[in-house]
Formats: sequence, C-alpha cells, structure tokens
Amino acid sequence: MSPLDQALADASPRLNPRPMPLLSLAIYLAVFALWIVLFLRGLFLDNIFAWSAGILYVSYDTFLLAFVTWRTLPLKNWPLQNAAAAHIEDPSHLSLGVIIAAHNEAAVLSVTIEALRAQSDAPDFIVIADDGSSDATREVLFNLYGLMPPDLGGISAPAPQFPALRWLRLPHGGKARALNATVARLDADILLTVDADTLLAPDAIHAMRQAFMREPQLVAATGILTPVCAKTLTGRLFQWFQTYEYVRNFMSRFAWMQSHGLLLISGAFAGFRREALLKVGGFDPECLVEDYEVIHRLHRWSVDHRLGWSVRVLGNAHARTDAPGTLPAFLRQRRRWFAGFLQTQYWNRDMTGNARFGQLGTIMLPIKAVDTLQPVYGLVAVALLLASLVTGHVTLAGAILGVISAKIAIDLAFHLWSLHLYRRWTGDTESTHIWHAVMAALIEPFSFQILRHLGAALGWVMLLSRKTSWGRQNRAGLLAMSGSSHRDEPRPCRAP
Repeated sequence: MSPLDQALADASPRLNPRPMPLLSLAIYLAVFALWIVLFLRGLFLDNIFAWSAGILYVSYDTFLLAFVTWRTLPLKNWPLQNAAAAHIEDPSHLSLGVIIAAHNEAAVLSVTIEALRAQSDAPDFIVIADDGSSDATREVLFNLYGLMPPDLGGISAPAPQFPALRWLRLPHGGKARALNATVARLDADILLTVDADTLLAPDAIHAMRQAFMREPQLVAATGILTPVCAKTLTGRLFQWFQTYEYVRNFMSRFAWMQSHGLLLISGAFAGFRREALLKVGGFDPECLVEDYEVIHRLHRWSVDHRLGWSVRVLGNAHARTDAPGTLPAFLRQRRRWFAGFLQTQYWNRDMTGNARFGQLGTIMLPIKAVDTLQPVYGLVAVALLLASLVTGHVTLAGAILGVISAKIAIDLAFHLWSLHLYRRWTGDTESTHIWHAVMAALIEPFSFQILRHLGAALGWVMLLSRKTSWGRQNRAGLLAMSGSSHRDEPRPCRAP
C-alpha cells in the first residue's frame, strides 16, 4: 500500500466509518418521513394543502435565497474590477503545479495547454496525467510539444520548447487515480486540477497563487467557471440556462464561505495545498465526485487536529468550461453529480447536525440532508399540479399557480440582485445580460428546473442500482469556443 493509499484509509469515513449520532439519524429520518406525509396529503385532500409538498419546496427554496442574500451583502461594497489584483512581492514564493487528468481528450488537449502557456503568472509545472488514452493523445503531445512517450507508469522529460510541460502515462483507472498518481510525484506547494475541457483566463493562475500566499491556512480554493456549449440551437439554450445557474451557484458558494461551510469546489479549476492533500489521502477513486468528497475530508481533518483550515471561492480567478449542450448529455452529467453527492452524504453522515464541525455541521449539512430529497419534492409538486389540471380541479390549480407566480417574482428579484453582486465580485460583465437573466428566471421553473430535478432523480437510480458509468461527454462547446478565441494553432515541435 502506497503512503497516499494508507493516508486515505486512515482519513476516509468510507474506509474508516464513524458512528452515526442519533441527531444525524433523526435529521435524515425526518426529511424522509415529512415527504411521505406531504405526498399522502396530495392523495386525500382537495384544497391548497393537497399541494403541501410544493408549498414546503417553495418555502425551503425561498429560505435559501434569503440566506444567500443576507450572506452576500458584503459584496455590495466590493471594489469593482477586483480581478486585476496587484502582484504580491513575497520572498516565500509558493511553487505551483497544474495537473490535467485526461482520458481520450486529444481534441481539446492542445487548447487547454495553450491557455496555460498564455498565463501571466506561468505555472512551475504542468503534468498531463494521461489516464490510459487510446485516441490521438500520443500524436498531439509528440507532434505539437515534442514530448516523447514515457513507459507506462513513467513520466516524460520536459517538453523541448515548453520545459514546464511533462507527460505522465498511466493505465486507465479513472480520474481520481490519475490525479493521485500525479499528486504523489509532483513536488509543488500548490496543485491545481484543471480539466482538459477547461480554459483558464490569462490571470487565473496568478489569482490562485496569490490567494494561497496571502492565507497560510487556505487548503483548497475554486475559481469562477462560465459554461460554454455547442453553437447549436439546443446548445445555445442550455448555455443560456446554465450561465445563470452558475451565477447563482457561485453566489451561494460565497455565502457558505462566509459561514465557514463551503463544501463544493469545482475540480475543473481548483487549487489545493499539496501537504494537506497528502495528509487526507488525496482523491477517493470510489467516489463519483472526487472534488466534492475530498473537501469533506479536509474539513474533518482540520477539526480533528484543530488546524483551522479554510476553503475559498475566488472571484478573481476565472475560467470557461465545456458544458453539456444536449438533453442526454445534461441528464448524464446531473445524474453523476447527484449520485456522487448522495455517496458523499452517506459516507459523512456522522457530521450532519454535529456541533463539533461548527456551522458546517449544524447548518450546512442539515440543509444538504434536505437536498437529498429536494428533487423528489420538486417532481412531486409538478406531478400534483399536472394532476389537478388533468382532473379538472381548476380552483386548486389556480391556487397552486398563484403560489408559483409569487415564487417567480421572488426568484426574479433575487436573480437580478445576485447578478449585480456577481458582477461587482468577479468583474465579469460580458457573459451575463440583464434581459437574458429576466427571461431565464421567468421560463426556468417550467423547463430547466424540472430537467435538473429529473437528472437528480436519475442520480438516485444510479446510486441504488450501483451503476458507475455515465458515458462520454462531447466537447463541442470548448471546440467552438477555441475556434473563435484561439485561432492560431500551436506550432509543432521537433522531437529531439
């Protein structure tokens, strides 16, 4: 067993389970029992309270909006254009390495590498963690960068014209194993995980490095991601909805960061202090969302050892990432995300309601316990509304639509306010538009929101059926974007 595997065995609640406190069990049972009661009310009542599942769903979501609004108020005084932070002159310069875990990503790999070459603060190392690729990855790395293919399990010499770039060839074992193999080999203070379908803005690495230099207790950070889809009709629709979904999500992350309860970082563009990753055993190969799961272990280790570690979302570190632009691809992505979320909740169930973990245990994780069934509540609410329309309960349907209309008005107000704060925080005024946001807020409850719930419900099916395969994503969005922003192809290198 490698030192990293041993550390994972010691730190992982999956491999080293903790007893589940009665309060944690009570929280999960209450969420499930309440759904059963509210569902049965829909079968036996004929007034507005027949839609109790929907009323609770709307009330819960409104509570979350109010919480995010309260915790993001500091952003109203945030300095504009914060992304252009000044360089910090510090003798304790932190070395930074980038890991690109790639399995059959030849079509987009060079685009991602070129974005890294264009950084204002160049990374010290870039390692392509080649997870058993069987496509043209070898040709791309050899023809464009002069990297000689190393033996399986070995790492190449530096690229002739780009000495920071190296190639680690691995047998196919999944993203987490590819990341762990690189974490064990790459001797850098800070490690950035960047997906092969993600393009970093020119100052992104600078912002990430500065954040870790400013705060010694910072062990994990995520940047701001903007989704990009294929330039087809469905692609444009999915990009439209996902753009404003991402805005709200990152505002929510800021709110939870303010409450010391941030759990969700984006592995597509995330920074980790290597020493902390080694202590908790790196990424868990058995989890469907390894970037989400490892944050739980970092929080747990920090509390267990009284280290005061922190996790941040950085408004001045930007990237664009390929997002699903078709319905099947979108449902596959959300199915995996939610199944991985459920996995992680189960493994860390002892933290829910546990005051030892501060607001993370007493507020964030109980809310996450509710979130395990939130899509079920949402779909039941939609089903009950449709049933009232089909069965001719016009009065009931009218009352339900009245509640939904009030909720849309609240959502719209939050949508516009959060967009204003998001622009101040990130300095990004190009990817969002006010009237597009208004239209998204009005249409989303009857379209995109239902699809999100459907994908999450499929995550329950995926988890319970123990399926771990979700298919390959099409990188059409990144390719379309690179065609407009990276017109010059990288020049081929001559191998030595």
